Amino acid sequence: MFKADALEATPILQRALKKLLGYTPTTGRAGSDLRTACGDLSANAAVLIQSDQVGPPLAECFDLARATNISQKQLAGVRNYVAKEKPVLLGAILVKQSIIGFCLASEGLVISDMTFASREDVDVVKADLNAAFAIAEEVAADDMAQMTYQALIKLHAAMIAYLSDTARPLPRMLAFQFAVAMPTLVTAQRLYYDPSRADELRDENKVVHPAFMLPTGRALSK
Repeated sequence: MFKADALEATPILQRALKKLLGYTPTTGRAGSDLRTACGDLSANAAVLIQSDQVGPPLAECFDLARATNISQKQLAGVRNYVAKEKPVLLGAILVKQSIIGFCLASEGLVISDMTFASREDVDVVKADLNAAFAIAEEVAADDMAQMTYQALIKLHAAMIAYLSDTARPLPRMLAFQFAVAMPTLVTAQRLYYDPSRADELRDENKVVHPAFMLPTGRALSK
């Protein structure tokens, strides 16, 4: 890569690494390894980018971030942050798109281990991924990067297929309405004939005090 391109790409990568560290828990061995890897990559970013060797250490940073149990939403936060970068030179644009690609790939791996409570939760993730992939695929197509475009298409299809299969057996979220406010235990008994699901209702509806749940809210269909 040309030196000018590397100079523009370096701060983009460094900001992305800082954002990644900001979203991940950095305690314990996994956190220590992540801090070390991100620090080394940030310090040597210019040399690695100019010599076209930044890929493996960047992939390692995302692997270590997953080892710290980073969530899909946190990875999406990194991706959305990097998407706002506006590089001019080709090399910097490629680095930006590479970081977004690593985010999407890591999100796919994290999603494969996620547990969803309802179809609506799955639909939210699907909508976010569809929007992100649409932009990435359009950029790859405009750049005539055939291999990148095909990889994005395959990853996109695999993730949406997995989410669709995951959502199919899940219950839907339904709205309920009672005449008066009741404790969550009573509401759970009325809705499910199972008062042990009171905590589920409290968490879903952000109930301030379990003795005074609002008469309207959301609950799983089963």
